[in-house]
Amino acid sequence: MERFDLKDKIVLVAGASSGIGAATVERLLAEGARVIAAARRMDRLQALAKDRPGHCLPLQLDVADPDSTSSMVERMPEGWRNIHGAVVCAGHDVGGRARFDQADAETWANIIETNVNGTIRVCRAVIDRMTARGTGHIVTLGSVSGLITYPGGSIYSASKHAVRAFTDGLRKDYGDSDIRVTEILPGLTRTEFAESRWGDGSKAEAFYDKAPGLLEPEDIASAILYAMTAPESVNVSQIVVHPTRV
Repeated sequence: MERFDLKDKIVLVAGASSGIGAATVERLLAEGARVIAAARRMDRLQALAKDRPGHCLPLQLDVADPDSTSSMVERMPEGWRNIHGAVVCAGHDVGGRARFDQADAETWANIIETNVNGTIRVCRAVIDRMTARGTGHIVTLGSVSGLITYPGGSIYSASKHAVRAFTDGLRKDYGDSDIRVTEILPGLTRTEFAESRWGDGSKAEAFYDKAPGLLEPEDIASAILYAMTAPESVNVSQIVVHPTRV
C-alpha cells in the first residue's frame, strides 16, 4: 500500500507561529505540500513563509475569535481554498498549573474558548469543502492530559478531554466518506507553552529541565506526518506520544 502523497496538497496549520505548529509547517513543506501557516503573530508567520512564494501562505488567525475563523477561507486567495488537510495546533494553558480557586472563572473559560471552541471553529470553517469532495484530513492536537487528570490541571484536562471526545465523534460523523480524522496526544513537549502559561521564561525552563524526559516539537510533527501520509484507506485515529523516560 502506498503512502498518501501530500505533494501540492493544501494543508492549513492553525497555531503555526511556534512549537509543534511551526515544526509541522516545516515537515509539510518538506513533503511538497502547500501550507497555509495561520496564527496571531504575523511576523513569525512571515518569517516561516519567507522565500517560499506559492508554497507557504501566512494568514492571521485568532481561533478564539468567531469572526476571524468564520472569515478565514474568504481571506485566502482563491487558489488556496481547496484545503485538503487541517492541523489544529492552537491552544494554551494561561493561568494553568494552579489549583482551581487560584484563578478567576474568566481565566479558566478562556482556556476552554481557545482549546475547545477554537478547534471546533477551525474544523467547521474547512469541513464543507472536504465534504463536497468526499475526501480530506483533519488533525487535532489533544494531549495526554485528555486521558488523565492531575492537580492544577482541572481546566486544561477538561479542555483536552473535550477535544478527544470531539475528535472521535467527528471521525464517526464522516465514517461513510474518505474524510480522515486524527487526534495526536503528546506528552510533555518543550515549546513556548509553559512560558505562555506563567509569563516567566526562567520558570518555564526550570519546569522542563527537571522533567525526566521531554519530547521536541519535531517529534510531534513526525507523528502528524505519519498519520497524514498513511495509505488513503487507513485512518490513524489516535496517536499517543510519550517521551521514553516519563
